[in-house]
Amino acid sequence: MEGQNLTIEGCKRITATEITSVDSFSDKQIVLSYANGRIVVQGSGMKIVNFSKSTGAFSAAGEVYGARYIQKGSGLKQKLFK
Repeated sequence: MEGQNLTIEGCKRITATEITSVDSFSDKQIVLSYANGRIVVQGSGMKIVNFSKSTGAFSAAGEVYGARYIQKGSGLKQKLFK
């Protein structure tokens, strides 16, 4: 495994590798899990085009406003109780 990759093409399509699950989705937000945490994709008119649990490939289309990585153990609770 080379590591997780995320690509946003023209703010209209997003692709990602090494995704382990789609935790939630709506037309405004998609939450994905990967080995080191989560990715939150925000936009409008978002639709999942492809997700393969066996290969980890994911793609979605719609107006993409942004994507944010949330690493495991980066929450306040984890920081307080190290």
